[in-house]
Amino acid sequence: MIIIPARIGSSRFPNKVLADIGGIPMVVRTAMAVQDIDSVVIATDTQEVIDIAKTHGIEAVMTSNTHKSGTDRIYEAAQKLGLSDDEIVINVQGDEPFIENEVVQAIYDLTKKNAQNDEIMMNSCYKVITNPEADDPNIVKVVTDTDDIALYFSRAKVPYPRDHHFDSYKGHLGIYGFTVRSLQKFCALTPAPLEDIEKLEQLRALHHGYRVAMVEVKTQSFGIDTQEDLEKAVKFHRL
Repeated sequence: MIIIPARIGSSRFPNKVLADIGGIPMVVRTAMAVQDIDSVVIATDTQEVIDIAKTHGIEAVMTSNTHKSGTDRIYEAAQKLGLSDDEIVINVQGDEPFIENEVVQAIYDLTKKNAQNDEIMMNSCYKVITNPEADDPNIVKVVTDTDDIALYFSRAKVPYPRDHHFDSYKGHLGIYGFTVRSLQKFCALTPAPLEDIEKLEQLRALHHGYRVAMVEVKTQSFGIDTQEDLEKAVKFHRL
């Protein structure tokens, strides 16, 4: 099951999930991009999104408007959908309209591989980015160990190249794989101080001693966080 959290009240870019890209709202275009992999549901906090999704043949469920993270939102949706504990749930952000099937499939495969490992709470991915790209705080950086287990995520430039040039930063893509069981565990954890400081929900898992497994992917996709990103997306769609 792929669940797309779609909150209307984004502080940085209000109503961005409904931003028009080639005549289709962004969250609907994201759902269409991944619907060949598995069943897709949009988890939202407004009837407007439900109605728009319905007109495009996409299932949507209403969730609370008080959730602190998209993962909390998709867990409520999973409960409403009656998913079993072993069901794999992929959280695809609603601002990824160009995400490739291969990327989501890689996370699905990693989640399935780690489904019985209680130490691994989340599964996600990264792409290699350049030094200048790493300066952008909207691109989250991840540092991993030799097994591609995340050591830390940050909006800051990590690792910091103190003595020499470094050009192999890992840019995190905000797509997560869970089982419903691990999703329930995550949402039962108290929010972490670092999560609040960086505004990165995956830091909740690390703070509580769980692991986040990563996989490198190749992608041309990009998240849409600003009006400038939207303009870039509209141009990208026309190519």
